[in-house]
Amino acid sequence: MGAEQKAQDLGLTFPTKEPGYLNLCIQTGNLLMTSGHTSDLKGKLGDGLTVEQGYEAARDCAVKILCSVHNTHGTLDGLKVIKLLGCVNSTLEFTDQHLVINGASDLLHEIFGKEGDGYHARSALGFAALPTGAAVEVEAIFEIG
Repeated sequence: MGAEQKAQDLGLTFPTKEPGYLNLCIQTGNLLMTSGHTSDLKGKLGDGLTVEQGYEAARDCAVKILCSVHNTHGTLDGLKVIKLLGCVNSTLEFTDQHLVINGASDLLHEIFGKEGDGYHARSALGFAALPTGAAVEVEAIFEIG
């Protein structure tokens, strides 16, 4: 079963979006590079938000990324996840950014395979603030196979 079908089986849909101020996903050669996609959840991890809430926020970011990739490429089939950058709005004392960004990684593993095309490099970093007060922001690079 392909990535497109797996995403559909998870109930994901990819509505067409109108172009905005910045390109949410751009192709260069055989790479698709996304802009940062922010979570709908606002707030700071370690100050009112739990790791579980952050995990869901990171998953939300990954869903938005997949929508942008789908709108650019037309399908999720034939793609390999290369790299994720996860940014977590967190306090200085919060050290579980990696567990938060697992929300995005786990969804991509589920769709593309953990041992296959979904096995990716990743950075998970803490930030003092993110645009619009978002709890999480994630960007990604995919390779077109």
